[in-house]
Amino acid sequence: MASAKSPAQRVRRLRDEIAQADNNYYLLDRPTLPDAEYDRLMRELQVLEAEHPELITAESPTQRVGGTASRAFRQSRHAAPMLSLNNALNEAEVAAFDARARDGLARAREELNEVEYACELKFDGLAVNLRYENGELALGATRGDGAVGEDVTANIRTIRAIPLRLHARARVVPTVLEVRGEVMMFKREFERLNERQRAKDEREYSNPRNAAAGALRQLDPRITAERSLRFFAYGLGEMQGASEPPTHSDLLDWLVALGIPVAREREVANGIAGCLQFYQAVAQRRASLPYEIDGVVYRVNSRAQQQLLGFVSRAPRFAIAHKFPAQEAVTQLVGIEIQVGRTGALTPVARLAPVFVGGVTVTNATLHNEDEVRRKDVRIGDTVIVRRAGDVIPEIVAVVPERRPPNAPIFTMPALCPVCGSHVYREEGEAVARCTGGLVCAAQRKQALLHFASRRALDVEGLGDKLVDQLVDQGVVATPADLFKLGVGALAALDRMAEKSAANVVAGLARARTTTLPRFIYALGIRNVGESTARDLAHHFGKLDAIISATEDELLQVSDVGPIVAASIARFFSESHNREVVEQLRAAGVHWPESAPTRAPPGRFATKTFVITGTLPTLKREDAKAMIEDAGGKVAGSVSTKTDYVVAGEDAGSKLAKATALGVTIIDEAQLQKLLVQ
Repeated sequence: MASAKSPAQRVRRLRDEIAQADNNYYLLDRPTLPDAEYDRLMRELQVLEAEHPELITAESPTQRVGGTASRAFRQSRHAAPMLSLNNALNEAEVAAFDARARDGLARAREELNEVEYACELKFDGLAVNLRYENGELALGATRGDGAVGEDVTANIRTIRAIPLRLHARARVVPTVLEVRGEVMMFKREFERLNERQRAKDEREYSNPRNAAAGALRQLDPRITAERSLRFFAYGLGEMQGASEPPTHSDLLDWLVALGIPVAREREVANGIAGCLQFYQAVAQRRASLPYEIDGVVYRVNSRAQQQLLGFVSRAPRFAIAHKFPAQEAVTQLVGIEIQVGRTGALTPVARLAPVFVGGVTVTNATLHNEDEVRRKDVRIGDTVIVRRAGDVIPEIVAVVPERRPPNAPIFTMPALCPVCGSHVYREEGEAVARCTGGLVCAAQRKQALLHFASRRALDVEGLGDKLVDQLVDQGVVATPADLFKLGVGALAALDRMAEKSAANVVAGLARARTTTLPRFIYALGIRNVGESTARDLAHHFGKLDAIISATEDELLQVSDVGPIVAASIARFFSESHNREVVEQLRAAGVHWPESAPTRAPPGRFATKTFVITGTLPTLKREDAKAMIEDAGGKVAGSVSTKTDYVVAGEDAGSKLAKATALGVTIIDEAQLQKLLVQ
């Protein structure tokens, strides 16, 4: 038996003192040892272990730092998925969440007036999963895609806030315990890190979250150890060998007893009023907190009620994140550039003097459209207020007029597309300006090709997003006509394209050469021309050349074609670039039967307007839309007094509420299909 003065006894005593100091500092936030004394104990332990290597164990605090650098992180599949939370951006959305929770519990025969919620902070860090087996830390993994993360155990072990062994003082230590939580860097440590970066003339980190994420993914754990990362737990994954506490608040208290850090800023609230009170209190203290947060989390406190409510998609029905409002900063607008989107929309983008706002350094901000620029009177050289809310694209909120330089130029939208030179237009009643070069504009190229090859257009099998990306990015295809020049050899040379796949695409293109006039018109991607309008145009004119040469007045004679649609068609064919591509497609062998003009059959739903909302049990929304249109009906995007039917699926939202208020007939998928076969 070892004496009291033996190295083994002294090592155990040192480890206990250091572990207690770590617990007081990281878990209780009550330091009991000066830094110099802590360092002295650590050095003594390191010396003893160097002299007696047989005493070194995996849970020793000296083993948190060191080890060899890993070549790469292996994947780690989570025993239970790490789900994300849905967001609420205002009190109305919180109220809607509370109503859904009460309704769900009522359906499960849980009678209650108010739901009891556990309220916590929403940390701005990196989600991780810690797995303890028989009380010892066995694995640390990042969230990844929710199902599979990165094994960063070596780096997790360097985080002193995370115990290597669970405390035995808890009522029971499970044989398997997975703890979900957030790794983060405190503000003061982030500032110190950037001070060191500046001293070494190295790149500074933009925000604590990125610094923490970068530290946790270091290949050398010694670098991670230098970053002073922290951890707070907020939930469980897999657990064996113990019973779950009855409430979430009890769970967090139990984790503290096990030695797992949990933020002290948490409480139990009754109903939505209690939740919002917690939100307001935290919002007032947000700036003084030692770490970054971007909101609070409300979670049904009862674990049994959580099970009753369950999950939807990749998020729980029993919890929601209430995000804080946007954060703002002041900077200078140094220029305005035009971006052309995939659909041809021209968006003015502000180029800004770099400014730190909402957790990141911002250099660009959207100006939305020309009207918005006019409304805010934004000019080049202005001092502006920039807002960034969460992951939303930064925007300019307002101008500081007293700082405006003399002769600041007024912005005007260009008359020609800056990408392809086609004319720019704005439809009446719309705020967005658009390029008319749909088939030739490089900015719209990928969108145009995907639409052209889509199932309801020319239906080219195998021509999906990834292949189109390669064809465009490598300059192989510029317009839809170029698709018909592709051969098996050229396609097989692309990444992830075997010869058989290439042959299938070429065969699909060969089949697509034979089509119908409605499909071809729809495939051209003319703005405001859907399948129904394409059919009406084909029936009315019979021949493509007649449509190309038609005036707006002649187009207005087509059933359901109004001034906006007629103008869109006329503009599209007025561009010589678009007409050239049509001729190239004909030359490539794309053909269809043409006929004398006829009137389109009215169909049984010719006078009926439908709106589809929510997720239908078996039908995709586009399939339901096609079925309605094939029967002569019209599918609108919003509910109004002119709506005849609302087809509602699961999680139908505001459209269903509006339909109920207006007294519109509401049907489900089964009722829709019954109507279609009558």
